[in-house]
Amino acid sequence: MKKKSWMMLVTLVLVISMVLAACGSGAETPTTGSTTPTENSTGGETTTEPTDANLAADQTLHLNLSAEPPTLDPAQAQDSQSNTALRFMYEGLATIDGDGNPAPGAAESWEVSEDGLTYTFKMRQGATWSNGDPVTANDFVYAWERVLSQETTPAPVYAYQLYYIKGAEDFNTGKTKDFSTVGVKAVDENTLEVTLANPTPYFLGLTSFYTFYPVHQASVEADQAWASDPSKMVTNGPFTLTTWTTGSEMDWTKNDKYWDAENIKLTNVTASIVNSGATETASYQGGEIDYAGAPTGEIPTDQIQPLSEQMPEEFKLTDIASTYYYEFNTKEAPFNNEKIRKAFAMSIDRKSLIENVTKAGQTPAFGFVPTSIAGLNNQSFRDEFPDSGYFTEDAAAAKTMLEEGMKEEGITTLPPITLLYNTSENHQKLALAVADMWKNTLGVEIQTKNEEWSVFLESRKTGNFQIARAGWSADYNDPMTFMDMFVSGGGNNNTGFANKEYDALIDSAYKGGNDPEKRMQDMAAAEKMLVQDNMVIMPVYYYTQASLTKPYLKGVTTDFSGAINFTRAYLEEH
Repeated sequence: MKKKSWMMLVTLVLVISMVLAACGSGAETPTTGSTTPTENSTGGETTTEPTDANLAADQTLHLNLSAEPPTLDPAQAQDSQSNTALRFMYEGLATIDGDGNPAPGAAESWEVSEDGLTYTFKMRQGATWSNGDPVTANDFVYAWERVLSQETTPAPVYAYQLYYIKGAEDFNTGKTKDFSTVGVKAVDENTLEVTLANPTPYFLGLTSFYTFYPVHQASVEADQAWASDPSKMVTNGPFTLTTWTTGSEMDWTKNDKYWDAENIKLTNVTASIVNSGATETASYQGGEIDYAGAPTGEIPTDQIQPLSEQMPEEFKLTDIASTYYYEFNTKEAPFNNEKIRKAFAMSIDRKSLIENVTKAGQTPAFGFVPTSIAGLNNQSFRDEFPDSGYFTEDAAAAKTMLEEGMKEEGITTLPPITLLYNTSENHQKLALAVADMWKNTLGVEIQTKNEEWSVFLESRKTGNFQIARAGWSADYNDPMTFMDMFVSGGGNNNTGFANKEYDALIDSAYKGGNDPEKRMQDMAAAEKMLVQDNMVIMPVYYYTQASLTKPYLKGVTTDFSGAINFTRAYLEEH
């Protein structure tokens, strides 16, 4: 790197932050703490590098997905199932290594200017698409323009992740029609220059996120069905999708044209699609799959304790940078009333839900940013800004608050209320328990309703709900990954919440790279406005992640957010 002084600063910031958390992937079903390259995913057992002597003859990994990925178009992805699938198939400019740090991916190196605004990426020589075409800087320019373009339909919900780039927001919102004003330029086929609007020390980690993946222009433009037909997908990652039987199975095959193919030991990955934690766990115990649990599936809550005792070397339970919450549709009665929203949030017993329903050692949440997200001065953001003052659980006060809210709305009876969640045994158990608490504390009858994953996402996106289950995993190790999603009109803001003061705080934090203390204070003020002042969302708990990994499955890594990487995994003889 030519700009060594700046790079040393960036590296220091990244290393400190990644130790506390790391950079990950946004998801809907939060996806375990970091495992290093010398640890396997079952919790720290040292493993040796794979050799031909200890490798199993059959290098086919068997998994289960609890939900079908709604899309395999990187521009449209927004959930953990898509993230897992896309990670097999694509590679960004950087990847995240087992320690949670950015590492060269499709770019073999990069330089950063002294002011932290200009990143110059050198494309990896010899890297090709699965059809043999070279991966070039133009592939990234095309992909990012596609994410930001108003002509892309449906509009990518994660377009705002590119707003760190100079001019990206103006182009995405239509203030300018000329993409040349956006700070992304292919200097030549092997050089990509990216200019940021403000210094962003975690930008390198962001380039590993699926919204930043390249796509193959010729195949995208040749057929609108390119992202749903394996025969038409041209990808640049370690594997290619060879079979996709809707609702049943997905199969990936090693991509021999991948630049690091010699270090990819798996030859095939087969994933069943079964939305039953009990079935998935039984399949694992029967030897049919090699990995079970989050983020790709789930383990039933009533089996967590027994499995941790029966299979201590295979079972893993880890805190992750994810939050489970319910979101209110603030445009839909009765939750257009702030006091009614607060009454619902105050009237549940989070500790009881964790001890008696979820049973996975989660931490009760009263804010939105989870405990493992980095702050300043070697502290987490949550240590600096405790969530204990946002609101308290108080049945009597909740009842009074509900009465006041109803009086403000001029009603004596609440309209029918439905709590929406995506199909899952564990989500169902929690929804029923929460609805029962609302009935006992507030005297409110709640109907619970489940929807299949892709339908559920669409219902939330279109505002077709009153209260909906939600989960958010960090896309990178900074509070902003939680706070910027609720700006007015944000792609992932399903609540209808729009507040100019909130937007101004987020904008100030975006621009506050030179004053980190004020930047953190801005985000803390925004969180207070989101939860304490307006109760746009109802935090429930900060996630843990339960999983089972066969002892012979090695090389699986997970980042701080729980996103999992199987691409460098391998199977030993057993």
